[in-house]
Amino acid sequence: MADTYDVIVLGLGGVGSAAACHLAARGKRVLGLDRYRPAHDQGSSHGSSRIIRQAYHENPGYVPLVLRAYDLWEKLERDTATQLLTITGGLFLGAEDSEVVQGSLQSADQHGLACELLDAEAIQRRFPVLHPRPSDCAVYEKKAGFVRPEAAVTAHLQLAAQNNASLHFEEPVTAWQITNSGTVRVTTQKTTYEAEHLVVAPGAWAADLLKWTLPSLQVRRHVMAWFEPTENIAHFAPDRFPIYIWQTGSRQIFYGFPATDGGDSGVKVALHSGGEICTPETIERDIAEADIAEIREQLAIYIPALNGKLLHATTCMYTMTPDEHFVVSPHPHYSQVTIACGFSGHGFKFTSVLGEVLADFAIEGGTKCPIDFLSARRFTK
Repeated sequence: MADTYDVIVLGLGGVGSAAACHLAARGKRVLGLDRYRPAHDQGSSHGSSRIIRQAYHENPGYVPLVLRAYDLWEKLERDTATQLLTITGGLFLGAEDSEVVQGSLQSADQHGLACELLDAEAIQRRFPVLHPRPSDCAVYEKKAGFVRPEAAVTAHLQLAAQNNASLHFEEPVTAWQITNSGTVRVTTQKTTYEAEHLVVAPGAWAADLLKWTLPSLQVRRHVMAWFEPTENIAHFAPDRFPIYIWQTGSRQIFYGFPATDGGDSGVKVALHSGGEICTPETIERDIAEADIAEIREQLAIYIPALNGKLLHATTCMYTMTPDEHFVVSPHPHYSQVTIACGFSGHGFKFTSVLGEVLADFAIEGGTKCPIDFLSARRFTK
């Protein structure tokens, strides 16, 4: 007979670890399954820092979610005595009519967020290492910053385990199905389990595990790189240098952080746009000269003081939906299953609140959080 649980969580990365944490805290018998060891670097929840911000240019609908996420990150810090969130301020830059600038202004206006609009001269005066074009401007948000992804996953898993969740690592899931009795059966490479409810949060592996439900999911390879500045690294300290998202062309966006670890590891930069189509099995993990050259092209123009020695680089997978918005909702065909995937390179900041939302769906069958715009039904008939 298969081991039985109230809820099985498939995937224990950023979203899955948070879901397991919230479910276990509400007294549910939880099984969490992951193909790797905890806080690994094979998916999308690694790289030492992830941007968090309120003036959300992608869609104002995300703002209530991220405001709740801030509260839950702070609670997780208190509950685990771990620093996860660092506030640095944030710049969202580009031409005045760019999506990044106009979208940020729209979110700020719609939700009453405190932001400043800076012209190119003001940007360079306040942050001298930045070299905006004369036509550039920026939305400055004081409350933006970054979350530490590996520490966040570890903290969520720690609390889940303290609340008696069973967490199985290095146990890949091979299939799941609805039984004749209405439970969910999950098969791994080791054995079979059953539960009243299944949460599917497998990151880039969603493109395979949910291919019959969401055939339009696409995985892209991205590279994160850490550089040694050509001048005093103190100019990039978190109390002097913000996180930033910079739209430099119609489809060209790069982003970066201050020196997050005292400068010893360098300063992180990455391209948000583009990316080679891949799968978790075919992704090229080795870093090519062309990968770094693409990033250096942006640095040479916009942040030349950061265009120094490459210290480290690694890959990250974006799981993209056609509209680049998430899928967080009940499965369109099975009420016993909730799915969370397609975070399109901007999802980690939300993982604390998404864990709460997924627990709501699994236990209550619905949530008070305004996430209808993230329903899977927009991609299904």
